[in-house]
Amino acid sequence: MRTAWLDVSAGVAGDMLLGALIDAGASLEAVRRAVDAVVPGAVRLTREQVTRAGMRATRLVVAPLAEDQPHRTWATVRTLLAQASPALAGPARERATAVFARLAEAEARVHGTTPDAVHFHEVGAWDSIADVVGVCAALHQLGVDRVTASPLAVGAGTVRTAHGELPVPAPAVAELAAGWRVFAGGRGELATPTGVALLTVLAAECSDLPPMCLETTGVGAGSRDTPWRPNVVRVLVGAPAGTGAGTAGREAAVLLEANVDDLDPRLWPGVLSALLAAGASDAWLVPMLMKKGRPAHTLCVLAPPVRADALRATVFHHTSTLGVREHPVRKTALERGWADVDVLGDVLAVKIGHDRGTIVQSTPEFEDAARLAADRELPVRTVLAAAAAAAAARGLVPGAPLPEDIGQRGDRGAG
Repeated sequence: MRTAWLDVSAGVAGDMLLGALIDAGASLEAVRRAVDAVVPGAVRLTREQVTRAGMRATRLVVAPLAEDQPHRTWATVRTLLAQASPALAGPARERATAVFARLAEAEARVHGTTPDAVHFHEVGAWDSIADVVGVCAALHQLGVDRVTASPLAVGAGTVRTAHGELPVPAPAVAELAAGWRVFAGGRGELATPTGVALLTVLAAECSDLPPMCLETTGVGAGSRDTPWRPNVVRVLVGAPAGTGAGTAGREAAVLLEANVDDLDPRLWPGVLSALLAAGASDAWLVPMLMKKGRPAHTLCVLAPPVRADALRATVFHHTSTLGVREHPVRKTALERGWADVDVLGDVLAVKIGHDRGTIVQSTPEFEDAARLAADRELPVRTVLAAAAAAAAARGLVPGAPLPEDIGQRGDRGAG
């Protein structure tokens, strides 16, 4: 199990975060392949060593390969992610989709439209796609399955945008940062919408550096060099302290619930998707009967405490409920990792749940299997059976010892 803590006390942008993860050891070539799987031949990613206020850092440069790049809608980006080749691993694809969904929702709220109609730089531009997909691929490549982060510096003053001069933090940043601890931290725009979307979707909580056995660090640079403070994002990666014995992790969570008996049932899949995009750990429906025998559902949302306010607002926004109840819970999760197996001449990910060095669960990634089945014009069950057989041949079965390479850097790691 690996955790990453992000130091965003000087602000955050997508390229800064990606530079920090590359500096921490993520493979730039693997990130390039993942980005090219979504927007082939659109951008070039390079790295360079720079200093920011005397601190060494890696700057990740994203450059277009064509002069006329489209500003895609969220609906278009969602399709690109869904159709991306297996070079973008399933867990990274899920993270990237959640980040873009949250970004589109925030921009839609700011501009008074719907997420699918959002059509401008923050969602559709080539550099935002490269940043979001690159960060999610880098976390996956590093084997990070839990992210936390410091309070966020958002800046002060004004910033010039395509919509004119706006106050800092810009409206989309303020919307995305709901529930996070923020402070000004300096003049100008220190946090971009893409950076804040990545931060608040991927990080489970806002906290000081958690106890860990530190393995590696990375420093990612912004484009400006401010003399009086380093314009960087730092990432610290390691194993949580006290997990050497491999016990299942316990953490605080909040459970939100609402009883709903008057919502068009066709809307529920979109409601659940919106909640997951807004940072829920899980969301589900429980059929029930209310007074006078009316059929209804209890909407249940499990989430990190830091996301409770935003998710409560999402429930009110997307459903007809008049109230949400909530109570704290403790969540116990198996440590997780990912392993690659060869299936029908391709590579699929297998999710591994383990405890105390022993495999407890081993499940082929369904979305990867469905995509391969569609490519080969085979039933999904055939590909899932082949993936299960490949996992068994590699010894990835319940009760077996956990291989040493599961979740290690250079592997697919945990999602």
